[in-house]
Amino acid sequence: MYHFAAYVVKIILNLFGRIKVFQKEKIPASGGYVIACTHTGWVDILWLGVSLLPVKIHYMAKKELFQSGFTKWLMNALNAFPVDRENPGPSSIKTPRKLLKEGKVVGIFPSGTRTSEEVPLKRGAVTIAAYGKVPIVPAAYVGPNNFSDLLKRQKPRIIFGEPIYLSKDQPMKEAIETMMVELNDAFHHLQKQLKSN
Repeated sequence: MYHFAAYVVKIILNLFGRIKVFQKEKIPASGGYVIACTHTGWVDILWLGVSLLPVKIHYMAKKELFQSGFTKWLMNALNAFPVDRENPGPSSIKTPRKLLKEGKVVGIFPSGTRTSEEVPLKRGAVTIAAYGKVPIVPAAYVGPNNFSDLLKRQKPRIIFGEPIYLSKDQPMKEAIETMMVELNDAFHHLQKQLKSN
């Protein structure tokens, strides 16, 4: 179902303009990893998934999206799993850790809510990568954010950065803080690269 839906989405999105993907070679060739992408609208979710095909992304999504018929179907088609963002607990990382252990890819948008402004990163992506003992791959997206932008044929671009690994030379808490700083720096760097391309 995922691949069918993804390729249909790819065909539809390509009608508005093909995406340019930069540095895809940075993505690990095998094994599980967390992919963390900037998030400014619903279109970046679709383009991120399309840009990684045939690899499947298992998206972490707020539980509210699983409450109504169509969005629940869409979330399931995207291999998404729900998380309670208001009251995150140990169970919040149980599902993604299981997926990572199976060598699958977990997609998270650390800025949480959709915004074009800079917001502090949420710790979920880094925490999951750290406890899952996998790298976190930063990605930045620039392009259409909604249907109106698609109609304007804004050109979509996405860029991937070097995988970030948990330091083995620091206690877990400090190592997670270091990963947070590295992820934030990577986002800034990748966005600058996109603007210069």
